[in-house]
Amino acid sequence: MTPLAQVIGTRLVEVVVPVYNEQRVLAQSVHRLHDHLTRTFPYGFRITIADNASTDGTWDIAVGLARDLPHVRAVHLDKKGRGRALRQVWAESDADVVSYMDVDLSTDLTAFLPLIAPLLSGHSDLAIGTRLARAARVERGPKREIISRAYNLLLRSTMGARFSDAQCGFKAARTEIAQALLPGVEDEEWFFDTELLLLAERHGLRIHEVPVDWVDDPDSRVDVMRTALNDLRGMARVARKTLSGAARIPVPDRVAAARLPSGMRRQLPSFVVVGVVSTVAYLVLFWVLRGLMAAVVANSVALLVTAVANTAANRRFTFGVTGSEGALRHQVEGLLAFLVGLALTTGVLALLPATASRWVELAGVIVANGVATLVRFMLLRVWVFSPRRWKENAR
Repeated sequence: MTPLAQVIGTRLVEVVVPVYNEQRVLAQSVHRLHDHLTRTFPYGFRITIADNASTDGTWDIAVGLARDLPHVRAVHLDKKGRGRALRQVWAESDADVVSYMDVDLSTDLTAFLPLIAPLLSGHSDLAIGTRLARAARVERGPKREIISRAYNLLLRSTMGARFSDAQCGFKAARTEIAQALLPGVEDEEWFFDTELLLLAERHGLRIHEVPVDWVDDPDSRVDVMRTALNDLRGMARVARKTLSGAARIPVPDRVAAARLPSGMRRQLPSFVVVGVVSTVAYLVLFWVLRGLMAAVVANSVALLVTAVANTAANRRFTFGVTGSEGALRHQVEGLLAFLVGLALTTGVLALLPATASRWVELAGVIVANGVATLVRFMLLRVWVFSPRRWKENAR
């Protein structure tokens, strides 16, 4: 085995197939999926059949498949709900990537590797198949086509969604991302996918889309109208949570570490606000302390106090890192930026004549702080809170 093959082989992808009363197609579909992955998939895989309280022979068939096929297992739930099944399996998974697909395998399986690859490479956090891209090839009736397009148009226009197809049963996510987002998802049925994607976008995570070839299953058990109405109710609930501010959940450091950079244009406004508040606090503190001690000492104390608060505020608001993990390390590394500012402001004060007024001293430290602020932003962005460095530490 080549070194590359050894590395590839160590990655594990879990494929969940949620089922409810699917004894007609289950065996054929799982055999087809297992054969495809065995022949073409370059990573380790596990197929998990998640039985949603079936009342026919589905569970017995699932147990038989798990016994006869390697890398296949069966999980039974006592309650119905596709979202409930995905939540249980994904929450307990030890794979690098979790995914799912509908048991009818309406989506052409050749799209599975393009779905998974960006997640394993670290390029994206979640991935979805889309039937609404120009490159997609879709065969389905007009009723489903109209409902699907209307629903996704509604999501984009009212919820601000940027993904194109919320309902395609062909999705995947990095496991650490999925497990961190699951507590914020309430739905246990068909709206589970949409709610997860909306929550992911709200947290700035990257969603990769793969155009798929898709053929409608005429014997699908999905009640399209009932599902659509439930989805509309789910959208209303999420909208209420968003307006009330309750839709945002605490994101562990491991998710912040997996997050791709949001871009300087998004970070800079927050950094400026934090910087202005910190600078005002620094100047007030310096002015007060200057009446009690020498300028250099007053500058050092004021800069140290505001630097600690500045790092904490930028950590939370500018770079989106929450939780206590890594906070002490960030503060220690942030002190290097403090030292840059201290060196600049101390140098300016040292160059001023002894007869300089406190107003002149204040003007000098303002200029020096302006330069130090630019240096501080670059240090925090490319080193202390560098997304690339977080991802390396998170692995």
